[in-house]
Amino acid sequence: MYPLKFRPQLKENMWGGKRLLDIKKGLYPRTIDKSKVYGESWDISGVKGSISKVTNGFLKGNNLQEIIEVYMGELVGEEVFEQFGLDFPLLIKNLDCNDTLSVQVHPNDELAAERHDSFGKTEMWYIADAEPGAVIYLGFKNKNITREEYIQAVAKGSVAEILQAVPVKRGDVFFIPAGTVHALAKGLNVIEIQQTSDITYRIFDWNRVDSNGKSRELHTAMAVDAIDFESGVEECRRTYTIASNKEVNVVDCEYFKTDILRVDNAIELDYCKRDSFTIYICIEGEVKVTLDGDSFEVLNEGEVMLIPAITNEVTIDGNATILTTHL
Repeated sequence: MYPLKFRPQLKENMWGGKRLLDIKKGLYPRTIDKSKVYGESWDISGVKGSISKVTNGFLKGNNLQEIIEVYMGELVGEEVFEQFGLDFPLLIKNLDCNDTLSVQVHPNDELAAERHDSFGKTEMWYIADAEPGAVIYLGFKNKNITREEYIQAVAKGSVAEILQAVPVKRGDVFFIPAGTVHALAKGLNVIEIQQTSDITYRIFDWNRVDSNGKSRELHTAMAVDAIDFESGVEECRRTYTIASNKEVNVVDCEYFKTDILRVDNAIELDYCKRDSFTIYICIEGEVKVTLDGDSFEVLNEGEVMLIPAITNEVTIDGNATILTTHL
């Protein structure tokens, strides 16, 4: 097998902008409507209706589910295949926040299975770019807020007043467990790594309306039971010190492990004992990625690459900052 690349899928969102058209330039179909605004690029997805397709090598044109069916554990890892089957367990996104997103919360595995026959949605954010003064919202100002106080704020339309705003800058990392109330504000470009789930409970949308004067649906009642009222910035912020040619861990949870790798020379990574695929997300720069001294591909800024689980050794040569994630 060889390093796999996939076609990014740009998604229209009312809060999106034009930045993804530049970041993913040359990667999306020529037929895409550039007059529209896009908030999300789904870079690797196993979500039904949005399954990623390979763009390189002899598997070009096949979708992710089809190649899992053929290669099974060799592609995703033996234990991963045993647990998830044909369902790819991670969803990789790039978000252009040209406006502030709705305030939302995601259910955990237990609640998602009970209500939606789905996985929950734990995720992480890497702030790839941030305008001066940009913030995110994580949890509540009052760590002792009660369920009743929250419900009162929803009823009064004053949710914005109880949220904790957190200033952010390029390179910041946040881990967002299911149950954490959160929102991305305007002026951000964000890499999001998450469980494969598209379940979101919207609890506040800043009193916005669409072009027809209608507000978006809120999921007030469903959200209450999903919220972890104690989860906030202290639990979510991750700090790290970057090191040249070394994977530095930023998130390690039951769903995925993510490292930041700053490459400025040729390095070798040993994956012999890793029973999982690995995903490379290139934040900046360009590198040549070689698997087991044979198959190779160039990874450019804005691109995402999947390294099959059967790989024993990866050589990366060039100059780049890369997020690496695996199970």
